[in-house]
Amino acid sequence: MPKVLVVEDDMFVAAQVAEALREHDFLVDHGATGSDARAYLSVSTYDLIILDWELPDATGLDICQEFRAASQSQAPILFLTARGSLKDKEQGFNSGADDYLTKPFHMSELLLRVQALLRRAPVLRSKALQIRDIILDSEKHEVRQNGELIEFFPKEYALLEFLMSHPNQIFSADALLQRIWSTDSESSVDTVRVTLMRIRQKLRSGEGRPLIVTLRNIGYRLEP
Repeated sequence: MPKVLVVEDDMFVAAQVAEALREHDFLVDHGATGSDARAYLSVSTYDLIILDWELPDATGLDICQEFRAASQSQAPILFLTARGSLKDKEQGFNSGADDYLTKPFHMSELLLRVQALLRRAPVLRSKALQIRDIILDSEKHEVRQNGELIEFFPKEYALLEFLMSHPNQIFSADALLQRIWSTDSESSVDTVRVTLMRIRQKLRSGEGRPLIVTLRNIGYRLEP
């Protein structure tokens, strides 16, 4: 489940973009100002940033340049703007943007560009992930163990998908919270722990080997 930051001060446009992304299983944070963008980027990691050019307290160019200069993240940045001249586009790309969409735009085109940017990143992975006897099909949004369909709530599925995409890597509860839940969510690290507990209860671990290992005072690791 890719996490996207939408920075757009037109609330109608922002709501449409966020709704379209969520319908396609993206996790979306929304900010309306440059200050919002800086705050979100300081605490969360995003797979994609959709950035309006004209903001009440900054320009998208400012935010883009600051992000590229200060961050090690290579998250693609897509500009949304009414500016359509070649000079404006040159400015946008020179500031560190990866793509440019002129307003007004069709939502279907936005989604196509988002998918293309994420493939290039790459964030979108293969349609099926397999660890041990567990197969997660991101196209069908299904998880099967030994061929048996296992029902998961959305956050359980998203958390399992993330861990299966990063086997043998250690993530703290805070890191998982930032990656799977909206930044504005009231969820806490306890929510992460409970969600992991439910995943463990639903998936059988053969041979006495736990699928998701807890490293005391450090974090969690999925072992293939």
